Amino acid sequence: MKIYLVGGTVRDDLLGLPARERDWVVVGATPADLVAQGFKPVGKDFPVFLHPDTHDEYALARTERKTAPGYHGFEFHASPEVSLEEDLRRRDLTINAMARDENGEIIDPFDGRRDLTNRVLRHVSPAFVEDPVRILRVARFHARFFEFGFSVADETREFMKVMVDRGEVDALVPERVWQETVRAIAENHPEKYFEILRDCGALSRIFPELEALFGVPQPERHHPEIDTGIHTLMVLRQAAKLSDDPTVRFAALTHDLGKGETPPETLPGHRGHEKRGVRLVRAMSERLRIPREYRDLAVRVAEFHCHCHRALELKSSTKLKVMEALDAFRNPARFEKFLLACEADARGRKGLEEDAYPQADVFRNAFRAAAAIGAADVGDDDLSGRKLGDQIRKLRIRAIEEAIARKG
Repeated sequence: MKIYLVGGTVRDDLLGLPARERDWVVVGATPADLVAQGFKPVGKDFPVFLHPDTHDEYALARTERKTAPGYHGFEFHASPEVSLEEDLRRRDLTINAMARDENGEIIDPFDGRRDLTNRVLRHVSPAFVEDPVRILRVARFHARFFEFGFSVADETREFMKVMVDRGEVDALVPERVWQETVRAIAENHPEKYFEILRDCGALSRIFPELEALFGVPQPERHHPEIDTGIHTLMVLRQAAKLSDDPTVRFAALTHDLGKGETPPETLPGHRGHEKRGVRLVRAMSERLRIPREYRDLAVRVAEFHCHCHRALELKSSTKLKVMEALDAFRNPARFEKFLLACEADARGRKGLEEDAYPQADVFRNAFRAAAAIGAADVGDDDLSGRKLGDQIRKLRIRAIEEAIARKG
């Protein structure tokens, strides 16, 4: 039995990056051999075990054979006779198909080190086309490694287009799409994930609401970049600069979905896109089974981001209504995320990336002033219910006005 460190740990070590996880492959062993040494079996589709002390994942070397369309259409074979090279051959990219033995020697049968040096994301073998998840993974790795100068090999891009044309991408299950997408959104350049998906044609199949934004014009005086799809990816880039929170980034990504359904005769204006956007965010979230915390923030940003942009013009009473609609007083953390997504929207425009966004601070000041007012400030013990609520609202409006006046 031989054990090798494989995959991302080897790759990241060679790049001088901290490893996110440690995966191992075991050659020349059976499941019974590992169980006898205290390993805990956890794999459903193929033999994977957890180390009794480190809890790292150890997988038996295996091969795979395509038997049906889609992500689940594979037959796996694991036995002591499967070699390390055979196991590495089934992996997606050459930079992920390297191993390190117990002496620290690198085993690299597919020139992964060369591609690391040349900053290329390249498929291992023509079998790449058999698994549609690899489209998502290549796009995600592009989002992760773009800042280090990596690009996707031309021949790999062509394979991805073939997979889309064959309908393989249509077999992706919602849970796996979201798993890869949310990981990509958390990278430093999440916009690159969606650029690669669009390049190979997968965006229109997986995220049709986003694809519909490209080519849709906006008023040039507000949006020098004009194209709504380009604006959307610029907003996502700004969100990544402003916040590490993936819910903020997802809300930024989906804030303008309604513009994809603007009637052509009204272009480049987009009156009513906020309400349309709410419906589309909900539909996308249901289709891809996106978690509620992502959906709820995205819905609020889609509906109210234009209110935030008009913060300098809104009456104090309207500011309060917006904060109430956003449930800001019960969930101030989500309100702050809303403001960050709105700031990303304002900065996600050509030539305006570094502009200040005072509107967010106007709402922050208004919120602090209003949140300081409660039932104890009413001074009338006989009030209750709706009457008490109305009086609290009046005091909050006055507090907001005073706060704005102090700020000049």
